[in-house]
Amino acid sequence: MSNNLGMAAQLAGQSLRFGWYFALNRLVDWRTDQLGLARRYKPDLPVPSLRELLAEQAQLLMSDALAVRDGLYPPIDDEGASPLDHLFRVRRMLADLPAAAGRRAGNDATTAKAEAAAASVPDYYAQDFHFQTGGYLSEVSARLYDVQVETLFMGAAGPMRRTALRPIAEFMHGRDQRHVTLLDVACGTGRFLRQVRLAYPAMRLAGLDLSRTYLDEAARHFAGLRAPELIEAAAERMPLPDAGVDIVTSIFLYHELPPNVRRQVTAEMARVLKPGGILVFLDSLQMGDRPGWDGLLEAFPVRFHEPYYRSYAIDDLDGMFSAAGLEPHAMATAYLSKLLVRRKRAEA
Repeated sequence: MSNNLGMAAQLAGQSLRFGWYFALNRLVDWRTDQLGLARRYKPDLPVPSLRELLAEQAQLLMSDALAVRDGLYPPIDDEGASPLDHLFRVRRMLADLPAAAGRRAGNDATTAKAEAAAASVPDYYAQDFHFQTGGYLSEVSARLYDVQVETLFMGAAGPMRRTALRPIAEFMHGRDQRHVTLLDVACGTGRFLRQVRLAYPAMRLAGLDLSRTYLDEAARHFAGLRAPELIEAAAERMPLPDAGVDIVTSIFLYHELPPNVRRQVTAEMARVLKPGGILVFLDSLQMGDRPGWDGLLEAFPVRFHEPYYRSYAIDDLDGMFSAAGLEPHAMATAYLSKLLVRRKRAEA
């Protein structure tokens, strides 16, 4: 039965949310220009116009609302926090902007190395991705990450993540969610895990991440909800048994991994999946997925500290997943994201 009321509520809520984050996006750009710290880069490859981007984002929001209508998931509040708490985070983001923009202008991405946790994580992880203060290791970064990402993508990060719920819904058809285990690799602040919990209240959920502060933030986002198991560990060395997970999800992880680590993580995800289980992979577009947008992918690692992004943008994901025994099942693009579904080969 179609949920037309839920569809309307989702579309209205997400449209208002887009308006808010669009205004924040413009404010951050204006403030960065005022500070004289804007780091401009003119790509050689084609770039879509703002009008084209907004049209694609409108299509994303409509697809999100149609998924609610079709019962794939309920209407979802992306913020998961009180308006007052949200405004506090916005204020802290704007207060942090001069320092972050200054590091961006000087290409300085070293504040994470000063964090106590830096000594116990791999070198590739102890740096200021996106020029965040403290990288992924500081409490400040964990508190600001979601509002920073949504501001960058004008409110589209949540709807892009939710495209990964569709293949999960297809996999769950006819299954009892009480007997299904989902592992979100590099779960970060738990935004996607929270969306899965709202859609599947009885599913067994686990989130794995290398940052203690981000896992603490994820736990806060589950206030009032059945909590997942949160595991502090590197994705390339998961402390999990073989073939114990039905669904593995990877949301915007691979573009932040060195090429060799991507392959180690892929092998680990294949190892923990049950035969017949699925990997739901969501990350940035790659070069050639939307040729008219390749200039955005060219500029992104220059404008924001993303040392492994270019190698991701040209990496052979199909070959990597196939070599690990993860067979192709589905592929789609949504706005700035790419969705792949791979199934682990069943045992003979």
